Amino acid sequence: MVNDQGGKRCARCGQIKPRAAFATKRSNLDGLQRRCRDCAAESDRKRQAAMGRTIPAPGLVPEGHKHCQGCGEIKPHSDWHRGKRSSGDELASRCKACRAIEGREGHLKRAYGITMAERDAMIESQMGICCICLARPAVHVDHCHETGRVRGVLCFNCNTGLGLLKESPARIRRAIAYLEGSRGSQSS
Repeated sequence: MVNDQGGKRCARCGQIKPRAAFATKRSNLDGLQRRCRDCAAESDRKRQAAMGRTIPAPGLVPEGHKHCQGCGEIKPHSDWHRGKRSSGDELASRCKACRAIEGREGHLKRAYGITMAERDAMIESQMGICCICLARPAVHVDHCHETGRVRGVLCFNCNTGLGLLKESPARIRRAIAYLEGSRGSQSS
């Protein structure tokens, strides 16, 4: 509720504060949040603590730095991407390093339905090398494009080769026959 002097009463602490002490919310009649920024921040800190995350108390983060919700470290603004939502500082909620890790994990889960631990276990079962060439490090998850079933982890070249041959056993057999036939006429 906005009073005559341009202040508003916070729905949580009950204090009348200036309009600048409230974040905007276009759907409310006065265009402001019901709780002041201080009460909203305290409520957020409690919610984050209940989820097991640590949020530094106000004033502990130096100017030009931000607390990462992913790793919990305080890092300079140069270690952050710009956020998609306007959150006061217009920076993402997680630092660049945390977002890179989340990106890889998210890709494995979305594309193949596996976790990084499951991928790492496959690589370990292959002794860290590609299943096809047995020479290069296994880094690319290979899967059947028809069923989505993960077959193993290959090197870049072998994974690309299967893709270029359209994962067709008939094409691969013809390629093998071609190579074996060509090898007999030329010295290797």
